[in-house]
Amino acid sequence: MFEQIKDILSRSRQIAIVSHRNPDGDAYGSSLGLLHFLKKMGHKVNFVTPNDCPNFLKWMPGQSEIVIFEEQTVTAKEILQKAEIIFTLDFNNLSRIGDLEPLIKNSKATKIMIDHHESPSDYATLMYSDPSMSSTCEMVYHLINKLNKNAFTSEISNCLYTGIMTDTGSFRYPATTPKTHKAIAHLIEAGASSSNIHEKIYDSASFSRLKLLGITLSNMKKIQNLPIVYMTLSQEELNTCNYKKGDTEGFVNYGLSIEGAQMTLFMREEEGVVKLSLRSKGIIDVNEIARASFNGGGHKNAAGGKLEMALPEALAYAKKVFVWD
Repeated sequence: MFEQIKDILSRSRQIAIVSHRNPDGDAYGSSLGLLHFLKKMGHKVNFVTPNDCPNFLKWMPGQSEIVIFEEQTVTAKEILQKAEIIFTLDFNNLSRIGDLEPLIKNSKATKIMIDHHESPSDYATLMYSDPSMSSTCEMVYHLINKLNKNAFTSEISNCLYTGIMTDTGSFRYPATTPKTHKAIAHLIEAGASSSNIHEKIYDSASFSRLKLLGITLSNMKKIQNLPIVYMTLSQEELNTCNYKKGDTEGFVNYGLSIEGAQMTLFMREEEGVVKLSLRSKGIIDVNEIARASFNGGGHKNAAGGKLEMALPEALAYAKKVFVWD
């Protein structure tokens, strides 16, 4: 598969990179890292994303070049129409890209999927799919290492380090392997500034984010006789704290820090929809739970979903799913 990609990229191409809606550190890190690499290799490259990212990602190298479909629809359509190759990163189903879906589905460009989520759909011409990987950024690292191991720059390295760090929970999740740490060591050698990245991601919280965290933790509940913790935020609570995209990133993880907790569920009510984040330890497969009950999916220990209902109804539904009183 690496040889096929190498052959496709053997001459200068018009390339578009697409990430999923509501991009996180792995989506942006992998897309921007690949963008810098492909440009270095002489290709004409654009990165199109369905919507904007949280503020804590807006320092990343190449951020100013991103075309946001919701804000630059005409430009984004022109880029995708001209593309000979479309890389889709950090998602494996076109439903994850919102209104971009028909444009990618109907494009005659060669489509190359790079993703680490389970159960990929078959829209791509070539698939680099590996759910055992810690992150899509780690996969892009291995791709670049195979295609040109001397190509790593500080820009590429900072982008890829960011996605690996965020998707592994700062290297503590089970998918973090010796191979992951070797990749991280190489990225630091190539110019990734680990302390600076950590500060920008984790130590630049807004006042409203910390207020929301306080409310979320005060809403935290432990389900009696089950190793499950859940937290909620209502639309009213979001409004009170002047919520902005990304303010609740990582809140779900606090539940797993409680002794005895094996699963945590975070429900956030936003514009008539309840968005869910699920995390687990050990054998509990939240990917299966999200797929079966919450219109979502992800990984064994980290998944998400949504319910098109108000928060009280979503809570009542979750109680039936997990059979708690």
